[in-house]
Amino acid sequence: MKLNSIGLNQEKSTALANDLNQLLANFQQYYLNLRGIHWNIKGKRFFDLHTKFEELYNDANLKVDEIAERILTLGGVPYHTFDDFVNFSKVPIGKNITQDVDAIRLIVNSLTELLVIERKILDASDEANDEGTNAMMSDFITEQEKTVWMMKAWLAEEI
Repeated sequence: MKLNSIGLNQEKSTALANDLNQLLANFQQYYLNLRGIHWNIKGKRFFDLHTKFEELYNDANLKVDEIAERILTLGGVPYHTFDDFVNFSKVPIGKNITQDVDAIRLIVNSLTELLVIERKILDASDEANDEGTNAMMSDFITEQEKTVWMMKAWLAEEI
């Protein structure tokens, strides 16, 4: 078994970097969705939602950077073109969303997709003994589960 410079199995690190690239593509789409709803939201809840969406896209932007840096740490090359993001993203695309309920549902649907990918990476990173990726995924999952719960509460829907 060949180890990389951070002491992890090279083959498993390459596979994790590939999985993280899929997450990166999906996070970029999520980020773009958040920017779009931040800019385009209308209605009586504009001020509250405009601020909340800005908070979420700033957080997503930081996570995009963390994911890309982890890919580099594992020896991979992060996706960095719109073609990559479009081709590898499963997060729904939110276009011209102006209404509060539609915007919140887009966030919930996007986070649901991200959580599926993150749980897959969490399992793989655990198997690879990759504590760095594992901790990052665990933190992302915990935070995003809470956001889903809060958004579902806002929608008055069960989790």
